Amino acid sequence: MLPVLTPAERELLVATRRATLATIAPDGAPRPVPVCFVVIGDVVWSPLDEKPKAVDDVRSLARVRDIRERPTVALLVDRWSEDWSQLAWLRIAGRAALVDSEPAAVAALRAKYPQYADHDLESRPMIRIEIAGVRSWSAAGG
Repeated sequence: MLPVLTPAERELLVATRRATLATIAPDGAPRPVPVCFVVIGDVVWSPLDEKPKAVDDVRSLARVRDIRERPTVALLVDRWSEDWSQLAWLRIAGRAALVDSEPAAVAALRAKYPQYADHDLESRPMIRIEIAGVRSWSAAGG
C-alpha cells in the first residue's frame, strides 16, 4: 500500500501547530473548529482536552455528536507567510472516531504542546482520524 502522505505533506502536517477540523452537522452544513493534533503514521489524534468547553461532558460536544452520526471529516492545515512564495495548505479527508486515550498519542501531544504537561489526557477521550485521502497545494510547487 502506498503512503497516504508525501514526504512534503507529512513535513507540513507535523510542523503545523493547529488545524481546523470540519465535521458534518445534522443539516449537512460543515462545522469547523480549531484543534490541536499530532500525526502518528497515517492517523491524526486530537485530544478533547481541559481547555474550556461549551459543555461539561466532552462526549456531548457538537463535533463528537457529528462524528458519531457521520464519521467522514476533513482536517485543514496551512502555512501562512507574508512571503507568499511560502504559502501552503493540506486538506485531509478521513474517517473519525471517538476513542479512549492512546499512550503514544498522549506522549506525542505533550512533546508538541508543553501546555499539556499538566492536562489529564490519559483519562479523556480523543478523536482518532484515519487518513483516507489528501489534497495539497504549495506556492513553491511539489
